[in-house]
Amino acid sequence: MLCDAGAGCRGVPCGGAHAEARAQHGESELLDEIVAAKPGLDHTRYHSAGELRDHGLGHLRDAVALVEAKATTGELDGYRRFVLALAGKVAAAHREEGQGVSPAETAAIQQIAAALGTTAP
Repeated sequence: MLCDAGAGCRGVPCGGAHAEARAQHGESELLDEIVAAKPGLDHTRYHSAGELRDHGLGHLRDAVALVEAKATTGELDGYRRFVLALAGKVAAAHREEGQGVSPAETAAIQQIAAALGTTAP
């Protein structure tokens, strides 16, 4: 996805990116709990970038199904917007090939949006 082993989220500490994305989304107990949790990922668990991507997207689909079953429609929409805002902040954290967000990062955001059951902004 957009995070690299040992480098945080493309040069942005993951917790900082979470907090920045969270600040954009009003009051939400669900999002407060997500941001309070320490993000973590065992990069040694996956054998390839493709395997990491596929598992990450699968986890997003599972999370959406859980939020959809347990939360309000507004909370689900807020969760989707939060994840996409976070992905956008991570992608824009550095310039690649002279661009703020590279074509590969744009494609990753589109895959994330699809896994969330929505479209990228």
